[in-house]
Amino acid sequence: MSTTDPSATPTPAPAPAKANTKGRVIVASLVGTSIEFYDFYVYATAAVLVFPRLFFPNAEGVTALLSSFAVFGVAFIARPLGSIVFGHFGDKVGRKGTLVASLLTMGIATFLIGCLPTALTPGWTILGPALLVVLRFAQGLALGGEWSGAALLATENAPADKRAVWGTFPQLGAPIGFILANGLFLLLSFQLTSDQFDDWGWRVPFLASAVMVIIGLYVRLKLVETPAFQKVVDSGEVSKMPLSRAFKYSWREMIAGTFIMLATYVLFYLMTTFTLSYGTAAKSEEAARATAEKAGKAFDPDTFAAGLGYARNDFLIMLIIGVVFFGIFTLVSGPLAEKFGRRKTLLVVTTGILLFGFTFSPLLGGGTVGVMALLIIGFTLMGLTFGPMGAMLPELFPTNVRYTGSAIAYNVSSILGAAVAPFIAVALWQAADGSPWLVGVYLSSMAVLTLIALFVTKDTKDVDYTNHSS
Repeated sequence: MSTTDPSATPTPAPAPAKANTKGRVIVASLVGTSIEFYDFYVYATAAVLVFPRLFFPNAEGVTALLSSFAVFGVAFIARPLGSIVFGHFGDKVGRKGTLVASLLTMGIATFLIGCLPTALTPGWTILGPALLVVLRFAQGLALGGEWSGAALLATENAPADKRAVWGTFPQLGAPIGFILANGLFLLLSFQLTSDQFDDWGWRVPFLASAVMVIIGLYVRLKLVETPAFQKVVDSGEVSKMPLSRAFKYSWREMIAGTFIMLATYVLFYLMTTFTLSYGTAAKSEEAARATAEKAGKAFDPDTFAAGLGYARNDFLIMLIIGVVFFGIFTLVSGPLAEKFGRRKTLLVVTTGILLFGFTFSPLLGGGTVGVMALLIIGFTLMGLTFGPMGAMLPELFPTNVRYTGSAIAYNVSSILGAAVAPFIAVALWQAADGSPWLVGVYLSSMAVLTLIALFVTKDTKDVDYTNHSS
């Protein structure tokens, strides 16, 4: 029989590991991505509405728009680099610190765009647009690291049977950021004259982001590391070079993830950037000529492409209504992907995107009812396809390269899908003499590529998410 020494000091039980509460995870992933996407959409909207004439005043019509889109596309070139940089630290140092760094980078770059002299300022004709490119690059660098970190924050803290549901939290930041950015632009345009808006009003959304960044930083600094990454640290299996390890062991998954995300990206940037351009473009050469003469600019008929002729504010309201459906169906997609699996859900939705491409031109030509139907259907499909990505892309990779692998797949897809989408769409718009039917064919073609990627990829619903070593 054993006896107990009454003078012995009992060994204290180990303190329970700190954990992020569900509420903290929701707020930190949602607030952060909302701010990031707000900053990104502020530029996207300005790229259509004001930057062509403020930073490219010597260009005309579609040429000025394409110049603005070129700077818009710079961010997508930067995003894969951001995925490598932030992915390296996210897999080596941890999710929390990396998320704070990405948020700071985006916030500072966006604030400085709001301070930037335009090309109309004496002495800044070249320097103004050049600095805009640099700051836009910084925005892309930050967003390249933000999404994966937020998705991992949600899914690595989630119960095993709730990853797809929790994975929709950061995804919801996209519609929220869009509504905040465009809602503020809309409010300013109602309160200011056109001259006031061009003079200083466009700067307000960029400068206002500073307040949101402070809030986001406060929330994220209160986080503790995710349980999945902490297991990697405790087991001594942190990868010294996540990038090389991901390419060595997970290159198939990166290629698959890139094309799985392709149709989602093309759909989103057609539904936002292209539709805003097409919707607010003049309906006839006469109307475009009159607008150019009123602004004191020459009119070049060779660069003209007919649009729908909506007032800027009217079309922004229609877009915001459509994006509400984006948010609603992002939340709906989580339970669907949990019940039926990520792959099966995305196969059905991507087939819907393919068919939707063939309705693009008829709906845009169907008056206000047709345009509104296009926006609602398109953004509904966007929510259903974007929501499950928060779980599926990270689930393709083991924990010690999960940040790097999912970030590279997500952001390389941004180049193939989003960076070139505005250029291709505008070129097809012009090639079809003002008709968007070729734009719809382009969307359907990208959906075919995504369907192929989904067919050759296994469902990730039941993967062992604690498998922390590649």
